[in-house]
Amino acid sequence: MTLDPAERRSALELMKLSRAVDRYAVGLQRQGVFGTFGEARGQEATLVGAAMALDPAVDWMVPQYRELPALVHHGVPLELLFLLYRYLPAGFTVPTGVNALCNQVSLAAQLPHAVGLAWGLALQKKPGVVLAFVGDGGSSEGDFFEACNLAGVTGAPVVVVVQNNGWAISTPTSRQTRASRIADRASGFGIAGRTVDGNDLDAVHEAVLDAVERARSGGGATLVECLTYRAGAHNTNDDPSRYRDPDEHAERERDDPIERLEGVLRAEGAWNDEREREYTASVRARLDAALDWALAQPEPGADGVFDHVYKNPPARLERQRREQLSGGRE
Repeated sequence: MTLDPAERRSALELMKLSRAVDRYAVGLQRQGVFGTFGEARGQEATLVGAAMALDPAVDWMVPQYRELPALVHHGVPLELLFLLYRYLPAGFTVPTGVNALCNQVSLAAQLPHAVGLAWGLALQKKPGVVLAFVGDGGSSEGDFFEACNLAGVTGAPVVVVVQNNGWAISTPTSRQTRASRIADRASGFGIAGRTVDGNDLDAVHEAVLDAVERARSGGGATLVECLTYRAGAHNTNDDPSRYRDPDEHAERERDDPIERLEGVLRAEGAWNDEREREYTASVRARLDAALDWALAQPEPGADGVFDHVYKNPPARLERQRREQLSGGRE
């Protein structure tokens, strides 16, 4: 099922929002306002196309750390994501009614949780499907293999989207696996596998929607590999010019998913220069408002590093907390 023109325009707006956040957030990180930030630049079609295949009322999203447009589409407020780029507030939770977990920086560590969540939904006979994102680098982690194997064994209604952007920081995909495609691993787990053009919004949406419908009908898990490209750095601590060939980079950047989709919409008369100007202005106002809200929130205390580590903190951790608060004078 392809998206209609109105849905494509909504997708383009969300992709452009993501690109604007990337520029905005990198600048704020350089000023010390945000912490380390990883851009989604070049991967927007994969994120948005996959997210639009879910029903936010019943389906769950389990992100890694580049999934801002997908999370916003699923109902996570942009303001809250901006707050997370500053720090993790004490007692943070995703808003009630939004079926999503928090960003996860430890590679692939979210996947066992995603499969467990999906298995739990199935055991409770609930209609939800879980969509989990991971990168090609994360697909080399043990958690990826354990989670996919468990998904196959249990028949959990989970869809794992691998954003194969070509690089695990500075390690190319060719040095992570000898398999021709990461999706080829799916047969070893006993689940479905599929590889699609991750820069084609409709192709991603169709593949993930098929996988979601299959999972919802009891058909089990699917591994969807989206071939895309990380146009920016791994994060704001990375310098990709040290390991990427500049000519290859220039060639890959020409296949920009936003430019591709915008060209289609302009040809259909669904996007024009006036709409571009209006939307750009509205996005800037939205970003400024989100930042103002995030900056107005109280910062966590120095003892916040001890929160949410244990349900019942051991005595040594409580002693360390007291020492932190007393300046080491205990």
